[in-house]
Amino acid sequence: MRTNNANTSDSIPLYLEKMGRLGDTIAHLDGDVVNVFGGIVGEKVQARVFRYRRRKKKYVSALVMNVLKPSPHRISAPCPYFGPCSGCQWQHIEYGHQLKLKRNAVVREMQKYPELIGVPVRRTVPGPEQFSYRNHARFTVRQQGSLGFNNRITRRFVKLGKCLLMDPQINEIMADLQDKCDETTNLSVRVGINTAEYLIQPTLQLAETTLMSGQAYYEERLLDRAFRVSSPSFFQVNTAQTEIMARRVLKALKLCRNQTVVDAYAGVGTFTVLMAESAGKVVAIEESEAAVKDAAINTLGIENIEFRLGKTEEVIYSLDAAPDAVVLDPSRTGCHTAVLEALIRLTPSRIVYVSCDPESLARDLAVLVKGAYRVNNVEPIDMFPQTHHVECIATLSSTKRNLGNRAF
Repeated sequence: MRTNNANTSDSIPLYLEKMGRLGDTIAHLDGDVVNVFGGIVGEKVQARVFRYRRRKKKYVSALVMNVLKPSPHRISAPCPYFGPCSGCQWQHIEYGHQLKLKRNAVVREMQKYPELIGVPVRRTVPGPEQFSYRNHARFTVRQQGSLGFNNRITRRFVKLGKCLLMDPQINEIMADLQDKCDETTNLSVRVGINTAEYLIQPTLQLAETTLMSGQAYYEERLLDRAFRVSSPSFFQVNTAQTEIMARRVLKALKLCRNQTVVDAYAGVGTFTVLMAESAGKVVAIEESEAAVKDAAINTLGIENIEFRLGKTEEVIYSLDAAPDAVVLDPSRTGCHTAVLEALIRLTPSRIVYVSCDPESLARDLAVLVKGAYRVNNVEPIDMFPQTHHVECIATLSSTKRNLGNRAF
């Protein structure tokens, strides 16, 4: 196998020393750090090594071809595409060990900051389903309309018959559209796990299928609440685990009917709607116009919700009074520094931080701890079984006396 601008070696022996950031294991070869796909720490393997440059930087990666000394945690990957397709990193690792590795990854990031050493990190909450959980697929289209994914190491295109992570409805749609989508280079399919509604983008001009495409939105239900989700809007890919996570967020907030809570990075209003039942007022902040339009429909008839369109780092300074609690659910890059500064100044009693990236989470928590907060605990949530990705819920409390809804 060869990649563009890559030098590929024959299979060579490697000892896998530790876990890497992308779910790979780390080995060393001739003074280079090698990111090895398909291994487990402590194993000795035969691997094919790829040396390549991207943006003037040198990278060395490898694919396990044969296991010489297997880990006790190794299992046979159930997917026939595992390896050629790099979308799942951990199908070869038994699930209980995956959960431990995710907790370890969170602990490792926390320990990089003196302020966070000793922060309680709970056991990883397992996913209700280990497979067939994804409600969203982004397919690459190649080779006269074939649907599949590009391997991130070899860059080779892998045509799929079925993806084990996808909800069955997505696989049915993929089977119907396979080899028919040469009018586009990418295809997005989203489904409502609890509604069976679907969305396909972009609009396709296909006579060979009865499937509709180009839908502006679809509907999903969470905890018996309906949510409209437009094509550009973010929505968690694991519906069942999102319901579990939402219950945990609500429990951590400990809201009362006379309290105000801010839902920063509110998206289509998932947390906003669910918090409104327990809070006196919810102020939701979101910069995506499409998401705010969805949220306006999702929150219709709920009187104690106020939506503000704009970037959180700008809107948070326009609040009339300090909130009692704040939910943070930013993108993978984490919070803007201005948001953290504002929270330290406003000092809400409680902050619940939902993060999909332990590295940016730890960075932001360290800033808050230096300010006016204590991290009570961090709970990893397995939103993405069979991959190295991990969601977290961090619960913080103010170390200062909270004055509650004070003007500023």
